[in-house]
Amino acid sequence: MTFAAPAAPGPAQPSRLSLYLQLIRWDRPAGWLLLLWPTLSALWIAADGFPGWHLLAVFTLGTVLMRSAGCCVNDVADRDFDRHVKRTAQRPVTTGAVSAREALLLGAALALLAFGLVLTTNPPAILLSFAALAVAIAYPFAKRVLAMPQAVLGVAFSFGIPMAFAAAQGGAEWHLHSVPLSAWALLVANLFWVLAYDTEYAMVDRDDDLRIGVRSSAIALGRFDVAGIMAFYAAYLALWTGLSLRLGLGRWFLLGVAAAAAQAVWHFLLIRGRGREGCFRAFRANHWLGFAIFAGTVLDLALRH
Repeated sequence: MTFAAPAAPGPAQPSRLSLYLQLIRWDRPAGWLLLLWPTLSALWIAADGFPGWHLLAVFTLGTVLMRSAGCCVNDVADRDFDRHVKRTAQRPVTTGAVSAREALLLGAALALLAFGLVLTTNPPAILLSFAALAVAIAYPFAKRVLAMPQAVLGVAFSFGIPMAFAAAQGGAEWHLHSVPLSAWALLVANLFWVLAYDTEYAMVDRDDDLRIGVRSSAIALGRFDVAGIMAFYAAYLALWTGLSLRLGLGRWFLLGVAAAAAQAVWHFLLIRGRGREGCFRAFRANHWLGFAIFAGTVLDLALRH
């Protein structure tokens, strides 16, 4: 009599928690840091210094939650495209490990938690949160119709700026008159930074995007991609610096700007060859550029007071 050898155990299946963490890119904090630094910079400017622990917690946690919710919506919207792109083919929704319904429910729960945080601020900030959510939901579908969908992402990733001004300076009335024009101007300035780093990101996937018909700024700019990115960096730094100086920041803030400008030059060295590795490295390092601006803002306001 012969006995069959027991089958070797297969690879352990990931838990639901690990799949959810993978879905929201928990292991890639660069994404939410790109949203956090301009939001906190605006919060410090609006509050003329340290905004208090309450607002700091609201905007830090809210940024993480909303970026995570955005990943859920994005992966559901892009699941038919992502399977054809090497970098995204193993995302949980794309592989079917997490269903589209499950991902959307998780995204909705995270967005509700973020909304609960906003409810502890004031009516102007609450009103703006609805517009921020609408733009965040619209972005994944913009790449189907717009040549440069990164512009929509730029608005979505910059909406924390007017919300910070509303929370720090707004009153108890249900209107947005307390949000100054300078807050919207800073949003426009920050949009150019998003165009810069997300075009670097799009350069990584350009060959795959061309093959499957997805639009991006890297495709739209063509051979002027590197020049366009550097122009976006220059526009961002010039506009944000000019606006910040008008809002009262001074020479210590300019140290942060100098550090940010030096990083932009380094990014040019990384992307000028248009290699995937260099472009992806430049994208992932962008949060340090934002941190330099934030650090200069905090230092300037702290020393002034």
